Amino acid sequence: MAKAKRRASKVSTNKTKQDEHLDPFFTKERIGKFFGFGFVLLSLFLMVAFLSYFFTWKQDQDKVLEASWQLIFNRDLQIANHLGNLGALFGHLFFFDLFGIASFLVIGILGAFGINLVAGKKVLKAGIITMHALFLIIWIATFCGFLAGNNAFPFAGGLGVNLSGWLSGIIGDIGLGILLGFSGILYTYYFIGRPQFLANIGRRLKEKSERESTEDADEDNFEKVMYDLNGNKIEPNKDPFTHRKDKTFEKIELENEIDLSTDNDVDDSNEPYLIDKTIDKEEPNEIKLETKTTASSSSKKEEEEVELDIEKVKEEKIESSNEVTHKVSDMPYDPTLDLPGYKFPTLDLLEDHGEGEIQINKEELEQNKNQIIETLSNYNIQISKIKATVGPTVTLYEIVPAPGVRISKIKNLEDDVALSLAALGIRIIAPIPGKGTIGIEVPNERKSIVSMKYMLASEKFRNSNMQLPMALGKTITNEIYITDLAKMPHLLMAGATGQGKSVGLNAILVSLLYWCHPSELKFVLVDPKKVELNIYKAIEKHYLAKLPGEDEPIITDTKKVIHTLNALCIEMDERYDLLKNANVRNLSEYNKKFKSRKLNPLKGHRFLPFIVLVIDEFADLMMTAGKEVEMPIARLAQLARAIGIHLVIATQRPSVNIITGVIKANFPGRMAFKVTSKVDSRTILDASGADQLIGRGDLLLSINGNIVRLQCPFVDTPEVDEIVKFIGDQRGYEEAFMLPEYIDPKDESNRMGEDPLEDIDPLFEDAARLIVQHQQGSTSLIQRRMKLGYNRAGRIMDQLEAAGIVGPNAGSKARDVLFPDEYELERFLQQMQEGV
Repeated sequence: MAKAKRRASKVSTNKTKQDEHLDPFFTKERIGKFFGFGFVLLSLFLMVAFLSYFFTWKQDQDKVLEASWQLIFNRDLQIANHLGNLGALFGHLFFFDLFGIASFLVIGILGAFGINLVAGKKVLKAGIITMHALFLIIWIATFCGFLAGNNAFPFAGGLGVNLSGWLSGIIGDIGLGILLGFSGILYTYYFIGRPQFLANIGRRLKEKSERESTEDADEDNFEKVMYDLNGNKIEPNKDPFTHRKDKTFEKIELENEIDLSTDNDVDDSNEPYLIDKTIDKEEPNEIKLETKTTASSSSKKEEEEVELDIEKVKEEKIESSNEVTHKVSDMPYDPTLDLPGYKFPTLDLLEDHGEGEIQINKEELEQNKNQIIETLSNYNIQISKIKATVGPTVTLYEIVPAPGVRISKIKNLEDDVALSLAALGIRIIAPIPGKGTIGIEVPNERKSIVSMKYMLASEKFRNSNMQLPMALGKTITNEIYITDLAKMPHLLMAGATGQGKSVGLNAILVSLLYWCHPSELKFVLVDPKKVELNIYKAIEKHYLAKLPGEDEPIITDTKKVIHTLNALCIEMDERYDLLKNANVRNLSEYNKKFKSRKLNPLKGHRFLPFIVLVIDEFADLMMTAGKEVEMPIARLAQLARAIGIHLVIATQRPSVNIITGVIKANFPGRMAFKVTSKVDSRTILDASGADQLIGRGDLLLSINGNIVRLQCPFVDTPEVDEIVKFIGDQRGYEEAFMLPEYIDPKDESNRMGEDPLEDIDPLFEDAARLIVQHQQGSTSLIQRRMKLGYNRAGRIMDQLEAAGIVGPNAGSKARDVLFPDEYELERFLQQMQEGV
């Protein structure tokens, strides 16, 4: 019965809170869907009207011509069209006056726009459909008018008859027929695609022509048979590659990559050579182009081959739902019920900056390949194989040098390759870890924007099993990259001004806001510049944590930053005490045990949310506070992982006096945007390369020494504003999450002259019993349990110390409780009352 009553009360509470937060009716999404349904219904109406008119126009035409638009208001006429007067009128307008049978294509245009508006995204390519439909409407109407002549109705319509008659008068009937035929073939060829049989015929004719020219050229000196470079005879219908002993000519099949083999300069020679043109029939989307080249040596000419293998990059699956689904807890205790009516932000709050498709420019790839080969050949560096992988902003060319070539020799040519390609951001990886190749990263001429909406809508993000997933961007292979901050466990960011560091911070925060419920995550935001993170002020009562007694949730003052960091250290120590008492090792085990109701809240146990500390400009804090900031951050970085406190620290000056050895050693996750020098790159990544990035969100991410290049997703400030407004307009907690009290020893010494026992607080005894019961001398415990303000709880703690119930302030640790049990405390309190 008790469970049923609680369940019924929760249902009624949910309904009441949902009624209080009803969305306005005229929203942007609903207006779009309204017009979408209108377009769909109109297209269905026209479909029925056209089909009916096509068979009933003879019965209705006289009545429509006589009444014209007054037909709408005349109900006495007997109309045969199944949609009545309006159907007959629309049919007559489109078929007789306008397009004839091509009018059915108008239905496709309206339907495409309607479906996209109803779905809220581009389900159909309405623009392309409209372009094709408009051409076909004009072409079909003119063609019908040309064929049918005076009997054009109902096929041609007024437009077709008039247009065909006008063109016939200018170029004649034969000229009109040629124009219609040529335009139809041209449209089919360029917009629909060249038929496969035509491609096969062209390929065979080209191969035959090249084979005949080869045989004619060598007829005087050689038999009409094929030989390889070693003089071995090649039997018909056999692969010539099987006779070659040179391993550089082995065929290698690679998926999702572009293979570009070498192309060296050719000497005029009478030496035999071999042409082999092939098209892989098993991979219709794969294009292979092989051509002949020869390279000179001391005794005889050797043949080399250039192969271009382009495959479409695999696209990530995108969910159609506008909401990011979250797993519902099946535990007896669910912390999300503290805010049962909370709604996660929807994806339509984000702008669609790009659909994630990569445009492959074959000419650009070929040109870059030739420049790389030419530059390396100028330094006597031969290449046996080259392949390319195209990403959103950068293409990775992987080369396999010929035997005997030293890797360091290629690495030193970084500036020369950049000069030959006339591009910024060239980076050479020699060798690529885990591969027997050397990588050359070249920026694309046409760069693609990675949209945050696309990242969060992906199946990879929605089905993630991570606790704190961060959508950090796309790799060079166009794969969505998502990593877990909980396992990282801390992240150090660096980058020069204007290179995307602030956008990267927003991408991290937005990812977590779309994933975690307010009961599961709290942010501590430190912003010395006072403008970067101030936009998140609106979610104070949902996601932010702050010091007791503070008005501003975003911490900007250096002194308050020091207090906040030490308060986090106190929170860390308190959480470790809770884990010790619960006999667990980490936050996940503790919360699971608490949800299962195996931990007693009366003994101080509580659900522990993740706490993410974000510092936007760390260099300013180190310059003003130095060791006072470095030591608590070092403690948190070393110990806070297991109890769910994670750090994200960003700076634009990654120098050694800012990122000290103590801090750097405890941040295995490093994110580097473009920096100004190689020294800064080595400071943040322990490797060069960050100085060679191209900016605008181009970054290198290092996790435990493994470096990957990403393009950060773009999320603009107005988008973040819409998200925090959506969250802030909902009902939140009564106040922000309160961190433990931290009393600066300097402030404590200023109050030593006061007598705390002159005016004992009425709640002094209740607070003393609470402290002794939990054996924890913490001001935050008094605040939370007795629901007191910061100043009053601090005065009570001073009185407890003066009375000898708790020990003196111990800095970042809780005070010692000097009474072992409540029995001894009650005797002491009674003596105090008798003494008073």
